[in-house]
Amino acid sequence: MIERAMIEVQGHWSERWAPVVEAFSDNFEASGEEGAALAVYLAGEPVLSLWAGEAAPGVAWEENTRTNLFSASKALVALSVLQLADAGELELDRPVADYWPDFGQAGKADITPRQLLCHRSGVSALQERVPDDAIFDWSAMTARVEQAEPWWTPGEGQGYSPFLFGWALGELVRRVSGYDSFGQYVEKALAQPLGLGLRIGLKEGDASPAQMRPLKRPLGGANSGGADSQSLGKIMKADPRGVTNRAFSNPMSLMTASNSEAWQRAEIPAANGHSSARDLAAVYGALANDGQLDNTTVLSRTSVALCSQELTFEEDRVLGLPLRFGHGFMLSQKRADCRLGRGRGAFGHPGAGGCLGFADPDFGIGFGYVTGRMGQSLLIDPRPQQLIDALYQCVGETP
Repeated sequence: MIERAMIEVQGHWSERWAPVVEAFSDNFEASGEEGAALAVYLAGEPVLSLWAGEAAPGVAWEENTRTNLFSASKALVALSVLQLADAGELELDRPVADYWPDFGQAGKADITPRQLLCHRSGVSALQERVPDDAIFDWSAMTARVEQAEPWWTPGEGQGYSPFLFGWALGELVRRVSGYDSFGQYVEKALAQPLGLGLRIGLKEGDASPAQMRPLKRPLGGANSGGADSQSLGKIMKADPRGVTNRAFSNPMSLMTASNSEAWQRAEIPAANGHSSARDLAAVYGALANDGQLDNTTVLSRTSVALCSQELTFEEDRVLGLPLRFGHGFMLSQKRADCRLGRGRGAFGHPGAGGCLGFADPDFGIGFGYVTGRMGQSLLIDPRPQQLIDALYQCVGETP
């Protein structure tokens, strides 16, 4: 246990990881962090688990405290699709409409799962206005996905899909797997085999997740490289009916409802996964360990390689900056402030406001960081970036 700046850091670690603990504590002092957790796996074994602060006013953060992952949830969607492909139940280059006929409407007949995974489908946003409460209704949202028209010819451009990604691929998983819901697939095929408590849609009896609130003293500014909420806001304001505006604010509840019970209970796979840092790190720990953890195979070694395979790298039509994507996972970007680990094959996904999970197979590292205080970064928040820097000081810069 470490006490510093009135914050008591709790957890499990050996002296080797003291610089990481120091960096974790520093985040509370430097950025106004009030509740967060970090976990790391190395070669398939948990080596570090830290937590501190409050999950809500007067409620202490615990090791198993779940947090809304926002877009870090997309890793669970991508992994689910790759598992079905691994099992031979789904082909990544076969049209989605072959599995889900009504998806093929409005110019989407030839879109493939691989195009959805790497954000090259053109299905980045809904063009017709959506009622605020529609996002809590799975059938209503998948019906809208069926009717959606791509913003450009599928395959001809890259455009991040912040929310439709989850409904489109989640419904595909549901139909191919035969499970009643996408959340049930994640629970039965991923969480239970690994003994994890992560969720897509909280269940009756689950403890309340951490409250999401703005970070008091957000870090970033000049080092954000345009990857922050202010830059996104400028794009949205410049074109109120454009794809960026529609992607994030159609409906506005996509941006405002995360603390509501309706949001927490619904299945919004691209944005409302709930997980502890330990569970997020365990998923990536398996992927960094040839797809295995605790004698359970999550993904074959061949399919793990797909996670880090670059499928697209160009100026993103939604976020307005160059981005690299693999099969549903972001890859390390070309800027030094957006590196997922130090290995060339690292892959993962950030979540709006700060959450981050990644695997670095070259080093055998699985990393999970969650927070209840949202910063302004769209990619890797300075808080987990500082933790990454400290982590690799401990393990070395080369594998």
